[in-house]
Amino acid sequence: MRSSSCRLLQFLLCASLLQAQTVRHLTILHSNDLHAHLVPDDAGMGGFAYLAAAVRAERSHCAACLYLNAGDLVQGTPVSTIFRGVPIYEIGNLLGFDAAVIGNHEFDYGWQAIRHFAKIANYPLLAANVLDGQGRLLTGKPYVILNASGIRVAVIGVVLGDLDKDFETPEQLGPVSVTPVVETVSRYARELRDKSDLIVVLGHIHDAEAGDILRDVPEVSVVIVGHSHKEYPELRQVDGRVAALVQGYGVELGRLELDLDMESRRAHVTEWKKILIDSKKITPALDVAREVAQWEEKVSKIVDVPIGESARRLDHNELRSLIERIMTEQMGADLAFLNSGGVRDDLPAGTILARNIWNILPFDNVLVVGTFKGSQLPPAVTRGHAIGPRRNYKLVTTDFIAANQDAPQELNTHGLQFPVKGPLIRDAVIDWIRKRKHIE
Repeated sequence: MRSSSCRLLQFLLCASLLQAQTVRHLTILHSNDLHAHLVPDDAGMGGFAYLAAAVRAERSHCAACLYLNAGDLVQGTPVSTIFRGVPIYEIGNLLGFDAAVIGNHEFDYGWQAIRHFAKIANYPLLAANVLDGQGRLLTGKPYVILNASGIRVAVIGVVLGDLDKDFETPEQLGPVSVTPVVETVSRYARELRDKSDLIVVLGHIHDAEAGDILRDVPEVSVVIVGHSHKEYPELRQVDGRVAALVQGYGVELGRLELDLDMESRRAHVTEWKKILIDSKKITPALDVAREVAQWEEKVSKIVDVPIGESARRLDHNELRSLIERIMTEQMGADLAFLNSGGVRDDLPAGTILARNIWNILPFDNVLVVGTFKGSQLPPAVTRGHAIGPRRNYKLVTTDFIAANQDAPQELNTHGLQFPVKGPLIRDAVIDWIRKRKHIE
């Protein structure tokens, strides 16, 4: 009897040891859409030095750990705009990415800049579905196989399938072409199936594209998403495979915990949490803080200049209406249209610095004006206005919108001509505030 009990105990111990050997734990830290927000916002959230400190703290608590960034590292603050993204990639090296994917805003400085960014980055910068004019991968790397304490993690990087609809000048996208997201992921996933223990997609993509990957590419266990900026309230799941997205601007860091069966190569999520990057509670990484301070000092004389006062905080929607009003007044127009994506930050109450407007309007978009009959104007412009169909109206918008007016989220028109060019929208707004001095 005692012998049988011993054998049973030995069996259970062996089974437990075998399971421990076949099931491994992996942690994936992830961020997206940092958009060059080097310093915390007016609420004290985010900032590269604080994000770096959080990443380092989280890494210290995991045996097998990776940190992935899902695109749009650049464009959004004066340092990035003035120095065309280069300092952001240099500072980004200190954040400790194991891999990253490019985003659509990396193209804001021209497609050639992507290759320069790839050279600066001391981590793999991926883009499996973006090809140059000769059909070569723009960054040179479609995927990378990372070793996380013996776990082979294949990471495929992909960018928006409709990337070509995101630019106002041919020079930005150049000869670059984009292959379909799901088709590209599926092809590389089949290639990587026998070379890896886990396949992750790092996608600067639409939410629908992330869902399609989960549904149509069963080899992929995890999709780390960027582009929409808004966090997922909870993981998106299809048959146990998951997609994760945290809030942009470095306000959150995601931590995804996985148990991976090394034999079946199936991953089970044990936890997903979003860690707030609160500068009031985190001690900054000093090496990153020094680099940030050096670059911020270079632009401070230009942007840290008071231009007016705001009686209250204005959110994106209120700002959009105010900026459209400013556009009409500055250009002597009747109507204005600014896309919602053109407003990138809120305006805090109190003293308004030129920096605030740079953060709100980081893109070098120029105001343009055209004259049209009321019957030619789209609902996006005429809504809320009494428009005479035969009357002429001056409409002001930006060169970006004029070049992409057929996009449903923009004017949703085609062929409207805007021959009159004005200043940068950012300069027009700064000039208006300087004259008015006060915003109610």
